[in-house]
Amino acid sequence: MRTVKEVSKITGVSVRTLHHYDAIGLLKPAKVTEAGYRMYDDTALGRLQNILLFRELQFPLKEIKVILDSPDFDPSEAIARQIGLLELQYKHIGELLAIAREIQNKGVTTMKFDVFDKNEIEKYKAEVIAKWGSTKAYKEYEQKEIARNEGSYSRITDELMTMFSELGRLKHSALDSDEVQKKISALQKFITDNYYVCTDEILGELGRMYAGDERFKKNIDRAGGDGTAEFASRAISAYCSH
Repeated sequence: MRTVKEVSKITGVSVRTLHHYDAIGLLKPAKVTEAGYRMYDDTALGRLQNILLFRELQFPLKEIKVILDSPDFDPSEAIARQIGLLELQYKHIGELLAIAREIQNKGVTTMKFDVFDKNEIEKYKAEVIAKWGSTKAYKEYEQKEIARNEGSYSRITDELMTMFSELGRLKHSALDSDEVQKKISALQKFITDNYYVCTDEILGELGRMYAGDERFKKNIDRAGGDGTAEFASRAISAYCSH
Protein backbone atom coordinates (compact mmCIF):
# COMPACT_ATOMS: atom_id res chain seq x y z
CA MET A 1 0.00 0.00 0.00
CA ARG A 2 1.14 3.52 -0.81
CA THR A 3 -0.02 6.86 0.50
CA VAL A 4 -1.29 9.55 -1.81
CA LYS A 5 2.00 11.42 -1.42
CA GLU A 6 3.99 8.32 -2.35
CA VAL A 7 1.81 7.72 -5.41
CA SER A 8 2.28 11.35 -6.39
CA LYS A 9 6.04 11.03 -6.07
CA ILE A 10 6.39 7.88 -8.20
CA THR A 11 3.89 8.90 -10.90
CA GLY A 12 4.34 12.65 -11.13
CA VAL A 13 0.59 13.14 -10.66
CA SER A 14 -0.09 15.89 -8.15
CA VAL A 15 -1.80 15.13 -4.86
CA ARG A 16 -4.51 17.59 -5.82
CA THR A 17 -5.17 15.70 -9.06
CA LEU A 18 -5.35 12.38 -7.21
CA HIS A 19 -7.85 13.91 -4.80
CA HIS A 20 -9.87 15.13 -7.80
CA TYR A 21 -9.81 11.66 -9.38
CA ASP A 22 -11.11 10.27 -6.11
CA ALA A 23 -13.85 12.91 -5.86
CA ILE A 24 -15.21 12.14 -9.36
CA GLY A 25 -14.94 8.38 -8.88
CA LEU A 26 -12.27 7.93 -11.51
CA LEU A 27 -9.62 6.54 -9.16
CA LYS A 28 -10.69 5.50 -5.69
CA PRO A 29 -8.03 4.49 -3.15
CA ALA A 30 -7.96 0.85 -2.08
CA LYS A 31 -8.84 2.01 1.43
CA VAL A 32 -8.99 5.06 3.63
CA THR A 33 -7.44 4.79 7.09
CA GLU A 34 -9.21 5.84 10.26
CA ALA A 35 -7.08 8.95 10.19
CA GLY A 36 -8.44 9.75 6.71
CA TYR A 37 -5.33 8.86 4.69
CA ARG A 38 -5.89 7.47 1.20
CA MET A 39 -4.00 4.22 0.50
CA TYR A 40 -3.40 2.80 -2.99
CA ASP A 41 -2.61 -0.82 -3.89
CA ASP A 42 -1.19 -2.28 -7.13
CA THR A 43 -4.67 -2.57 -8.66
CA ALA A 44 -5.26 1.14 -8.13
CA LEU A 45 -1.85 1.94 -9.60
CA GLY A 46 -2.65 -0.20 -12.64
CA ARG A 47 -5.86 1.74 -13.14
CA LEU A 48 -3.93 5.00 -12.76
CA GLN A 49 -1.53 3.86 -15.47
CA ASN A 50 -4.45 3.32 -17.82
CA ILE A 51 -5.86 6.72 -16.91
CA LEU A 52 -2.56 8.41 -17.68
CA LEU A 53 -2.21 6.64 -21.03
CA PHE A 54 -5.70 7.67 -22.07
CA ARG A 55 -5.02 11.22 -20.87
CA GLU A 56 -1.85 11.37 -22.97
CA LEU A 57 -4.08 10.43 -25.88
CA GLN A 58 -6.37 13.33 -24.92
CA PHE A 59 -9.40 11.30 -23.93
CA PRO A 60 -11.71 13.27 -21.58
CA LEU A 61 -11.90 12.07 -17.96
CA LYS A 62 -15.58 11.18 -18.14
CA GLU A 63 -14.97 8.95 -21.18
CA ILE A 64 -12.03 7.27 -19.45
CA LYS A 65 -14.23 6.54 -16.43
CA VAL A 66 -16.94 4.98 -18.58
CA ILE A 67 -14.39 2.76 -20.35
CA LEU A 68 -12.57 1.63 -17.21
CA ASP A 69 -15.78 1.00 -15.26
CA SER A 70 -17.37 -1.11 -17.97
CA PRO A 71 -17.82 -4.80 -17.08
CA ASP A 72 -16.62 -5.50 -20.64
CA PHE A 73 -13.34 -3.64 -20.15
CA ASP A 74 -10.43 -5.68 -21.48
CA PRO A 75 -6.98 -4.42 -20.40
CA SER A 76 -5.24 -6.23 -23.27
CA GLU A 77 -7.57 -4.65 -25.83
CA ALA A 78 -7.12 -1.27 -24.16
CA ILE A 79 -3.34 -1.37 -24.41
CA ALA A 80 -3.54 -2.53 -28.04
CA ARG A 81 -5.73 0.45 -28.91
CA GLN A 82 -3.53 2.79 -26.89
CA ILE A 83 -0.48 1.53 -28.78
CA GLY A 84 -2.29 2.11 -32.08
CA LEU A 85 -2.99 5.72 -31.16
CA LEU A 86 0.51 6.29 -29.82
CA GLU A 87 1.98 4.96 -33.06
CA LEU A 88 -0.16 7.40 -35.06
CA GLN A 89 0.99 10.26 -32.84
CA TYR A 90 4.62 9.11 -33.14
CA LYS A 91 4.28 9.15 -36.93
CA HIS A 92 2.63 12.58 -36.80
CA ILE A 93 5.40 14.05 -34.60
CA GLY A 94 8.06 12.56 -36.89
CA GLU A 95 6.49 14.27 -39.89
CA LEU A 96 6.31 17.57 -38.01
CA LEU A 97 9.99 17.28 -37.06
CA ALA A 98 10.90 16.59 -40.67
CA ILE A 99 9.08 19.65 -42.01
CA ALA A 100 10.46 21.83 -39.18
CA ARG A 101 14.03 20.77 -40.07
CA GLU A 102 13.33 21.39 -43.75
CA ILE A 103 12.11 24.89 -42.93
CA GLN A 104 15.21 25.42 -40.78
CA ASN A 105 17.49 24.35 -43.65
CA LYS A 106 15.64 25.88 -46.60
CA GLY A 107 13.77 28.78 -45.03
CA VAL A 108 10.11 29.58 -44.64
CA THR A 109 9.51 29.27 -48.39
CA THR A 110 8.89 25.56 -47.74
CA MET A 111 5.08 25.27 -47.85
CA LYS A 112 3.74 21.94 -46.66
CA PHE A 113 0.54 21.95 -44.66
CA ASP A 114 -0.63 18.35 -44.99
CA VAL A 115 1.63 17.29 -42.10
CA PHE A 116 -0.57 19.32 -39.74
CA ASP A 117 -3.60 17.22 -40.64
CA LYS A 118 -4.62 15.14 -37.61
CA ASN A 119 -7.74 13.63 -39.17
CA GLU A 120 -6.27 10.13 -39.09
CA ILE A 121 -5.61 10.39 -35.35
CA GLU A 122 -9.01 11.93 -34.62
CA LYS A 123 -10.74 9.28 -36.71
CA TYR A 124 -9.00 6.49 -34.80
CA LYS A 125 -9.94 8.10 -31.48
CA ALA A 126 -13.57 8.32 -32.58
CA GLU A 127 -13.51 4.65 -33.55
CA VAL A 128 -12.02 3.71 -30.19
CA ILE A 129 -14.91 5.47 -28.46
CA ALA A 130 -17.59 4.19 -30.83
CA LYS A 131 -16.41 0.59 -31.18
CA TRP A 132 -15.39 -0.09 -27.61
CA GLY A 133 -18.85 -1.41 -26.90
CA SER A 134 -18.81 -0.36 -23.28
CA THR A 135 -19.66 3.32 -23.42
CA LYS A 136 -23.15 4.60 -22.73
CA ALA A 137 -23.32 6.09 -26.22
CA TYR A 138 -22.42 2.79 -27.85
CA LYS A 139 -24.97 0.88 -25.74
CA GLU A 140 -27.65 3.34 -26.81
CA TYR A 141 -26.51 3.01 -30.40
CA GLU A 142 -26.87 -0.79 -30.21
CA GLN A 143 -30.37 -0.55 -28.76
CA LYS A 144 -31.51 1.91 -31.41
CA GLU A 145 -29.83 -0.18 -34.10
CA ILE A 146 -32.38 -2.89 -33.32
CA ALA A 147 -35.19 -0.44 -33.99
CA ARG A 148 -33.55 0.73 -37.20
CA ASN A 149 -33.21 -2.84 -38.41
CA GLU A 150 -36.91 -3.46 -37.81
CA GLY A 151 -38.00 -1.43 -40.78
CA SER A 152 -37.13 2.20 -40.07
CA TYR A 153 -33.49 2.22 -41.19
CA SER A 154 -34.20 3.50 -44.69
CA ARG A 155 -36.46 6.28 -43.39
CA ILE A 156 -33.88 7.42 -40.83
CA THR A 157 -31.10 7.42 -43.40
CA ASP A 158 -33.24 9.42 -45.83
CA GLU A 159 -34.06 11.97 -43.14
CA LEU A 160 -30.38 12.33 -42.22
CA MET A 161 -29.38 12.86 -45.85
CA THR A 162 -32.17 15.43 -46.20
CA MET A 163 -30.63 17.36 -43.31
CA PHE A 164 -27.27 17.39 -45.08
CA SER A 165 -29.00 18.46 -48.28
CA GLU A 166 -30.46 21.44 -46.40
CA LEU A 167 -27.02 22.26 -45.01
CA GLY A 168 -25.63 22.08 -48.53
CA ARG A 169 -27.98 24.86 -49.62
CA LEU A 170 -26.55 27.02 -46.85
CA LYS A 171 -22.86 26.37 -47.46
CA HIS A 172 -22.24 29.90 -48.67
CA SER A 173 -23.74 31.32 -45.46
CA ALA A 174 -21.79 32.40 -42.39
CA LEU A 175 -20.96 29.48 -40.13
CA ASP A 176 -22.36 31.24 -37.07
CA SER A 177 -25.55 32.44 -38.74
CA ASP A 178 -28.76 31.57 -36.91
CA GLU A 179 -30.05 29.50 -39.81
CA VAL A 180 -26.89 27.38 -40.04
CA GLN A 181 -26.59 26.91 -36.30
CA LYS A 182 -30.25 25.87 -36.04
CA LYS A 183 -29.56 23.18 -38.65
CA ILE A 184 -26.62 21.90 -36.60
CA SER A 185 -28.74 21.91 -33.44
CA ALA A 186 -31.41 19.92 -35.29
CA LEU A 187 -28.75 17.49 -36.52
CA GLN A 188 -27.53 16.94 -32.96
CA LYS A 189 -31.10 16.26 -31.78
CA PHE A 190 -31.71 13.89 -34.69
CA ILE A 191 -28.61 11.85 -33.81
CA THR A 192 -29.70 11.73 -30.16
CA ASP A 193 -33.21 10.63 -31.08
CA ASN A 194 -32.13 7.93 -33.52
CA TYR A 195 -28.63 6.79 -32.57
CA TYR A 196 -27.23 7.80 -29.15
CA VAL A 197 -27.07 10.83 -26.86
CA CYS A 198 -25.04 13.23 -28.97
CA THR A 199 -23.13 15.47 -26.60
CA ASP A 200 -21.21 18.45 -27.94
CA GLU A 201 -18.05 16.38 -27.56
CA ILE A 202 -19.41 13.51 -29.64
CA LEU A 203 -20.84 15.95 -32.18
CA GLY A 204 -17.40 17.52 -32.51
CA GLU A 205 -15.83 14.11 -33.18
CA LEU A 206 -18.49 13.38 -35.79
CA GLY A 207 -17.86 16.73 -37.44
CA ARG A 208 -14.19 15.92 -37.85
CA MET A 209 -15.10 12.52 -39.32
CA TYR A 210 -17.53 14.08 -41.79
CA ALA A 211 -14.69 15.97 -43.44
CA GLY A 212 -11.86 13.53 -42.74
CA ASP A 213 -13.41 10.18 -43.62
CA GLU A 214 -13.84 9.65 -47.36
CA ARG A 215 -16.91 7.46 -46.85
CA PHE A 216 -18.73 10.15 -44.86
CA LYS A 217 -17.53 12.92 -47.12
CA LYS A 218 -18.68 11.17 -50.29
CA ASN A 219 -22.19 10.47 -48.99
CA ILE A 220 -22.67 13.93 -47.48
CA ASP A 221 -21.42 15.69 -50.60
CA ARG A 222 -23.72 13.50 -52.69
CA ALA A 223 -26.65 14.74 -50.60
CA GLY A 224 -25.78 18.42 -50.43
CA GLY A 225 -23.31 19.00 -53.24
CA ASP A 226 -19.53 19.33 -53.29
CA GLY A 227 -18.15 20.97 -50.19
CA THR A 228 -21.11 20.12 -47.96
CA ALA A 229 -19.15 17.73 -45.73
CA GLU A 230 -16.43 20.30 -45.17
CA PHE A 231 -19.00 23.02 -44.51
CA ALA A 232 -20.91 20.79 -42.07
CA SER A 233 -17.67 20.00 -40.27
CA ARG A 234 -16.78 23.68 -39.86
CA ALA A 235 -20.34 24.60 -38.86
CA ILE A 236 -20.30 21.89 -36.19
CA SER A 237 -16.96 23.20 -34.91
CA ALA A 238 -18.47 26.69 -34.65
CA TYR A 239 -21.52 25.28 -32.87
CA CYS A 240 -19.47 23.31 -30.34
CA SER A 241 -17.15 26.22 -29.66
CA HIS A 242 -20.12 28.17 -28.31
